[in-house]
Amino acid sequence: MEAIENFIGTVNGLVWGPPMLVMILGVGLFLSLGLKLMPILKLGAGFRLMWKGRSASGAEGDGEIPPFQALMTALSATVGTGNIAGVATAVFLGGPGALFWMWLTALVGMATKYSEAVLAVRFREVDERGAHVGGPMYYIRNGLGKKWAWLGVVFAIFAAIAGFGIGNTVQANSVADVLQTNFNMPTWLTGLILMVLVGMVLIGGIRRIGHVASALVPLMAISYVLVGLVALAINADQIPAAFGLVFTHAFSPVAAEGGFAGAAVWAAIRFGVARGIFSNEAGLGSAPIAHAAAQTKNPVTQGMVAMLGTFIDTIIVCSITGLVIITSGAWISGETGASLTSLAFESGLPGFGNYVVAIALAVFAFTTILGWSFYGERCVEFLFGVKAIVPYRVLWILAIPVGATINLGFIWLVADTLNAMMALPNLIALLLLSPVVFKLTREHFEKEKALGVRS
Repeated sequence: MEAIENFIGTVNGLVWGPPMLVMILGVGLFLSLGLKLMPILKLGAGFRLMWKGRSASGAEGDGEIPPFQALMTALSATVGTGNIAGVATAVFLGGPGALFWMWLTALVGMATKYSEAVLAVRFREVDERGAHVGGPMYYIRNGLGKKWAWLGVVFAIFAAIAGFGIGNTVQANSVADVLQTNFNMPTWLTGLILMVLVGMVLIGGIRRIGHVASALVPLMAISYVLVGLVALAINADQIPAAFGLVFTHAFSPVAAEGGFAGAAVWAAIRFGVARGIFSNEAGLGSAPIAHAAAQTKNPVTQGMVAMLGTFIDTIIVCSITGLVIITSGAWISGETGASLTSLAFESGLPGFGNYVVAIALAVFAFTTILGWSFYGERCVEFLFGVKAIVPYRVLWILAIPVGATINLGFIWLVADTLNAMMALPNLIALLLLSPVVFKLTREHFEKEKALGVRS
C-alpha cells in the first residue's frame, strides 16, 4: 500500500506541477480575454436568466430539465466537501494566501465554465432513449472531428473513474468522518445510510436528480452562508486583518505560527488553485455534462447560467469557509480538513458551530454523490452505450460504504490526481474550439443589440 501511495504521490506532483496550473489559469485567462470579460460583466444577466429558467414553462427548447435544474445539478456536484474540507486543507497547507488563488481561479474559471456549457449545448446529441447527452467527449468528437475522437475517449475514461474519487468515496469518507466526530456515528452505518438514500434517488435518473438538487442545493447553500456570516459578524474586528493576510501571503511566504508549519508562495498557489478546481470544477469538464441536458435552444444563454456555478461555489461559499477559518485564528491550530472548519465555526458559535458544519457537509456530500453519478453514467454511455448505465449505477452505489470506511488521505490524493488527468483533454478541446465559443457569443449579443434586448 505504501508503494502505491508513493507512486500516486509522484504522479500527483507531476500532473499538478507548474505546467498544469499555468494551463488551467492560462486557458481561463485566454477565454476571459477572448470573451472581453463578458462572464464578469454579464453576471447580473446570468442571474436573471437563471431565475427565468426555474421551470419548464420558462425554458425554451428541447432537453430533459429546465436551465435552473441543470445549474442546480451541476452545483450539487461542485458544492461539496471541497467547500468545507477542501478550503480548510488549502489554508492549512498553503496559508491564508491560498484563498486569493482560489478567487483568481474562480474569476477566470467563470469564462471556462461558460465556454464548456456553450460547447456542450452546441454539440450535444440525442441518444437511443431520446435523452440529450453532451459534454467534453461529445464536443471533442463532434466539434473537432473524427481525428480527435480518441481525446474524447480519454476524457470519458478518466472522468468515469475520477467520479469514484472526487464524486463518491471522498464525499462518503468526509461525511463518515465528520458524523463520527460530532455524533459518534459508526462509519459503516453512515456508509450504509448514504448508499440507501443515493440508490433511492438514482432510480429516477436525471429528472429525479434535478428535482432533488433544485430543492436541496439552494436551501443548504443559503443556510451555510447565513450561519457563516453570523460567525464572521462575531469576529468582525478580525475581517480587515484576515483580508490583509490573504493578499499579503498570496505573494510572500507565511512563517510558522502556532500549529501552522509555514508555507512558501508556491504552496499558496499550488493548493489554492488545486483546491479551487476541486471545488468549482471549472476546466474539469464535468459541469457541461449536466448543462447539456437543459431545456434550451441557445448555447449562450445556458453558458451564462452555467458560469454562475463557479461564482456561487467559490466566490461565495468557499470565501465564507476561508474567512471564518482565518478570522477565528483556527488556521494556526494544527487541525486540517473538515475538523479545521468545525473548529473555526465552533469558536465563533460555541456549542452550535461544529454541528452546522457536520450537517452542511453531510448534505453537501450527498448531493455531490448524486450529481457525479450522472456525470459518470454519461461517460460510460459514451464509451459502451446505454446498456452500461445500470451496471455503473450499481458499482457507484456499492462504492459508497467502501469510501466511508477507508483512509481519507489516500482518497484525497487519488481524487486530486484524477482531477488533473480528466482536465487535460478538456482544456485542449476548449483551446481548439474557442473560436466557436467566441463566434456564438458575438452573434448572440449582436442579435440582442439589434433587437434592443436588455441583457
